[in-house]
Amino acid sequence: MYYFGVDWSEDHHNLCIQNRFGAVITELELRHSLDGFEQLDLERRKLAVPANDCLVAIETSYNLLVDYLLDRDYIVYLIPPQVTDNYRGRRRSSGARTDESDAAVLAMALRIDRDCHQRLRPNSALTQQILAQVRLVEILRRSIQRQTNQLRTVLLRTFPQAFGLFGKLTTQISLHFLMTYPTAKEALALDKSQFEAFCRSHRYSRPGLISRRYAQLMEPAPEANPIAVQAYRDQVRILAELLLAQVQSRLQALSRLRHLFDQHPDAFIFASLPGAGDLLAPALLAKFGDHRDRFPSAASAQALAGTCPVTKASGKRKIVSFRRGCDREFRRIAQQFALASCSQSGWALAYWREARPRCSSDSDAYRRLANRWLVIIWKLWQDRIAYDETFHLRQRAQRRRPRS
Repeated sequence: MYYFGVDWSEDHHNLCIQNRFGAVITELELRHSLDGFEQLDLERRKLAVPANDCLVAIETSYNLLVDYLLDRDYIVYLIPPQVTDNYRGRRRSSGARTDESDAAVLAMALRIDRDCHQRLRPNSALTQQILAQVRLVEILRRSIQRQTNQLRTVLLRTFPQAFGLFGKLTTQISLHFLMTYPTAKEALALDKSQFEAFCRSHRYSRPGLISRRYAQLMEPAPEANPIAVQAYRDQVRILAELLLAQVQSRLQALSRLRHLFDQHPDAFIFASLPGAGDLLAPALLAKFGDHRDRFPSAASAQALAGTCPVTKASGKRKIVSFRRGCDREFRRIAQQFALASCSQSGWALAYWREARPRCSSDSDAYRRLANRWLVIIWKLWQDRIAYDETFHLRQRAQRRRPRS
């Protein structure tokens, strides 16, 4: 058995190979290229061992080198950077470090504490597609929010009548209206029949409100400086165009996500969760993944998601602190689900209301609720059964029943 430590970067990687006694067999620098990857495989062949007898420690899974290694049956372990920091003191008390020494630290960490680290086992192609689609939806959401704020700021200065005209600023008809009429002067030049024709051409879903919308547009409002209006006219139009493209792309991404999610054999488990909806259900599925042994207990899922705190106890001193070392994406998804569940699950809302007075913020209370939910979801996932609110409430009542 040989242990490969790889300290990675964008253009090169440092490799350290150790045997089971900790002796360094090879140290070299590899280019981030096919030739460099093949050089690593050549070093393995020199040892006359199969790839599955080589354990590789690396700090990232988002790297072409990792794909190369997995395709060739190397056993890859993911060691987080903060964990690597804890091992450095075993080699150098001074705290000095180089890329070469970090590669040696990774190999050492895997050699002496292999059972403490997580083997990288990729999910199925379908689950990976679901996770990528979830991330795309989130990227688009953040971009839409950012550009909506920019557009809102400009409209407050030049065209306040546009706010609330068709509901949210990000509705497609609102954006089409701003692309066609980017200034108040152009919009106010419309007569009622022209406004009705615009609404019909864009399939406005509430035709009974068209007259009210027109009256709202024609209400007196403060006039902006004509110079400012002209200066920002193109900005309003272009921001509306950019937003429209992103809003439509997000809708398409959500549709694609629903299609992928429906194909997954575990979809029924996560679709049964109250409030999960079209986004959070596939997001939770993707974060749990396909391999049941990845989370041998609910506590392991809670720790990765960062919903449970870190407890440090020594003698009479005990400190409970926020868990910073975690999968932050998983934590965000778990907390968003906890928030959404309060609208459809009676016990979840009751738990949140009970916990909130003891918490420092709403976020803290939702994180505690998410911690409870992860135990439930983990059990459903392990047993491959759907969530049943009635059954869960019955189980809670039995646990609370006083023992005779």
